[in-house]
Amino acid sequence: LSETLLFIAARADHVARLIEPALGRGEWVVSDRFSDSTYVYQGVARGLGVEKVRRLHEAALGTFAPDLTIILDLDPVEGLKRAGGRAQGNENRFERFDADFHQKLRAAFHDIARAEPKRCVVIDGGRAPEMVAANVWRAVQERLKP
Repeated sequence: LSETLLFIAARADHVARLIEPALGRGEWVVSDRFSDSTYVYQGVARGLGVEKVRRLHEAALGTFAPDLTIILDLDPVEGLKRAGGRAQGNENRFERFDADFHQKLRAAFHDIARAEPKRCVVIDGGRAPEMVAANVWRAVQERLKP
């Protein structure tokens, strides 16, 4: 619970100080994680419960949500292998959890994508980086019509 409250408080501060002012100026904002990550990591995989996380998020941010969420999908074993290939000390504590934990994460992100297909796009993160980038840009162009 404490971890979740800290993440949500930091997100609320980030939205108030950076995201909302930028959106007010007509700028695009790209974030590498938002509320879905908290639903999945703390709500599902860490067992706090998605409904509790949703209520906390709503209390802090109301209905504020991304217009588009891109979920980069990758087999957890491959993802952990990639993370392990980075320089020592650069992994985060979630990367230290086992493959079963990461499989729960993957399934929960897929559940969100199925539940909210107008907002979420799942992209195969196992492809070559330039193909992933092209697929991300295509999703942005199709969904946000820049």
